[in-house]
Amino acid sequence: MQTTFTPTQLADPGLAEANGILRTCVHCGFCTATCPTYLELGDELDSPRGRIYLIKEMLEKDQPASERVVRHIDRCLGCLACETTCPSGVDYRHLVDHAREHIEATYRRPLLDRGFRALLAWVLPSPGRFRALVRLGRIAAPFGALMPERMRAALRLLPVRGGARTDEPGTTPAAGPRRMRVALLSGCVQRTLAPEINAATIRLLSRLGCEVVIAPQAGCCGALVHHLGRRAESEDAARRNIAAWEALGDVDAIVANASGCGTMVKDYGHLLAGDPQWDARARRIAALARDVSEVVADLGLPAPTRTVPRLVVAYHSACSLQHGQKITTLPKGLLAAAGFDVRDVPEGHICCGSAGTYNILQPEIAGRLAARKARNIERVAPDVIAAGNIGCMVQIAGASPRPVVHTVALLDWATGGPRPTALG
Repeated sequence: MQTTFTPTQLADPGLAEANGILRTCVHCGFCTATCPTYLELGDELDSPRGRIYLIKEMLEKDQPASERVVRHIDRCLGCLACETTCPSGVDYRHLVDHAREHIEATYRRPLLDRGFRALLAWVLPSPGRFRALVRLGRIAAPFGALMPERMRAALRLLPVRGGARTDEPGTTPAAGPRRMRVALLSGCVQRTLAPEINAATIRLLSRLGCEVVIAPQAGCCGALVHHLGRRAESEDAARRNIAAWEALGDVDAIVANASGCGTMVKDYGHLLAGDPQWDARARRIAALARDVSEVVADLGLPAPTRTVPRLVVAYHSACSLQHGQKITTLPKGLLAAAGFDVRDVPEGHICCGSAGTYNILQPEIAGRLAARKARNIERVAPDVIAAGNIGCMVQIAGASPRPVVHTVALLDWATGGPRPTALG
């Protein structure tokens, strides 16, 4: 793709990067075949190629974002299926990040929209504030029909009840000889929606020989605000986490059991590139970031210690795992080794519609994608659905009658842990 940025514009590192990405695109259109919004809406401007044209025009002309551009960029899930498909290797994720930051800086959204997005950015990264929202949501649930659709969408994602917290800062020793020392990213939303995931992760890793440490000052990875175009806040989150993990001393890995968080932490080096104080530190932390399935595979899953039912498991590959981190077959292999009958979900490359805050901000499209995902899951008639990302789990649970369980909870069960509560 030809671009016409001026030398003055290219002196800006962000625009220089955007220019390089734009020039990689060859207009082939392969991305349209795997873009969820294009498949659902059929609008070229709701495809990666169409959005690339919009971004190019906006940035080249140094224009404030228009309502038209904002509408189509907002509809992008950021699922990155286009990156997996693209034969030219277009770095779409960082291009759309730049567009979102430009929108945040130059476009004045309607008052209610601004307020709602600011509320999400304030509440979701804070476990304390989010727990308070959950309690308030339970009180407000009977009045949901009186609320705007976005508020109703948010209420639908809240759990009926929360579990006991088992992920307070501290250290869990290895059960037996220590083979690794790892820091667990305990997350923010997940700690309230499904605290049993961290509990299962800690049990499993400890059983496999890991000393598991949770840093007192580590918090939200920054992905939620980053995808809202609030780069400064995401950088602050990254710096806070980097400092917290450095304070732990030597660790062999930083483990994420929410693949959206893992994708973000693995990108810290890019996020803080060029920052003289944080660049090298961010790259070091990013290199340590691992999805929990990677660590379990490295340690080696032992033979199942109990006979679990040979359940048919529909494995949902979260976009942030398969497209963002390029981890595709590993979780399925672990589940099969644990004794489960693992089935691929048809159209497994298509997003379920969760995508961070997307199912709250774009509930109509997200709902269509959730229904599409549920129909495909039913085609394999599973006993249980396994996924490695809390957002996907909540989204699919709202569309499918099948129980949804984190991959690590099934592995924990097979190797000595309790039966996942979702299985009854």
